[in-house]
Amino acid sequence: LVLWSGVKRENILRYHLDFNGAPNYWDRYRLRIPKKKLELGVAQFSISYPDYYDGKFDVDKIEVRVDGKSLPVSEVVWDKENYSIQIYMEEAVPANENVELVFSNVKNPDGGTYYFVCYVLAPGDIPLPSYVGTWIMSIGR
Repeated sequence: LVLWSGVKRENILRYHLDFNGAPNYWDRYRLRIPKKKLELGVAQFSISYPDYYDGKFDVDKIEVRVDGKSLPVSEVVWDKENYSIQIYMEEAVPANENVELVFSNVKNPDGGTYYFVCYVLAPGDIPLPSYVGTWIMSIGR
């Protein structure tokens, strides 16, 4: 089944905006990945977003949480030219765990709908990202 979004229902990921997604205001994004989507461990998360997203991220305030506990991240890279964020883990996130990517101190963009697409790389993987799913985020709606 494909909804109007063009994303298959089973690939739509859940998210929560702590401060209600008001356009051009500060917020915290909680991007959730269910354990059924992570059959292998994860060494790197790669999140792409559309070129019309004009919000701002604070790479020092991005966390990876499992069961509410923050895991050590070795580096977060915001590639503004390619509209992506790379999160490199110090140690791989174990397989079959519910994961929450927490982006704090985000400056929301103008109102609209934004597709954030998640890929992961397993530890020791040939650098070939695996598609996990898409967060269809609504700001100001």
